[in-house]
Amino acid sequence: MKKSMVYTRTGDDGTTSLIGGVRVPKTHIRLEAYGTVDELNAQIGCLVSQMEEGTDKSLLQFVQHKLFVLGAYLATETSKTDLSPVSQITDENITRLEEAIDTLDASLPPLRGFILPGGSYAASTCHVCRTVCRRAERCIWALEEAETGFEIARNVKQFVNRLSDYLFVLSRKLNQLTHHDEIYWDKSCK
Repeated sequence: MKKSMVYTRTGDDGTTSLIGGVRVPKTHIRLEAYGTVDELNAQIGCLVSQMEEGTDKSLLQFVQHKLFVLGAYLATETSKTDLSPVSQITDENITRLEEAIDTLDASLPPLRGFILPGGSYAASTCHVCRTVCRRAERCIWALEEAETGFEIARNVKQFVNRLSDYLFVLSRKLNQLTHHDEIYWDKSCK
């Protein structure tokens, strides 16, 4: 079996290739978008490593696979190549997140205000994931705005938006499971 090439030297000039062969600078907004999705995936991997087996861990592993799909979607130069059928986010993927949000939220006390990130280590990690997810969402919108004629599928934008909502309610559940009180923002800052 031939060993795979870890380095190719093709990026030594500060460019990289999109799916479809178009080379772009490594500072291109498209790389910022799918690079942030990759960062989110890595952060979710850290969160998964802190969780017990169960529904939430399984959902996060599903999300990790979908984030690879999303990265491939963002990395595809559709003017040069067609999107692979596996590079799609479906309505069912979004529904799965929405159902998980509804299930978690039903088990939590009502919100009384803004919650400060923190609590248990897993909940804190979940908040980091949530903020990286929000940044990924901003990058995706910026990419669509910056690239004329590149319209990002509605499902991609919805999936990332729902994911940040899921991560928020999951952080609350993780604190509840570990008996950590939620810390509400003190508006007076005293």
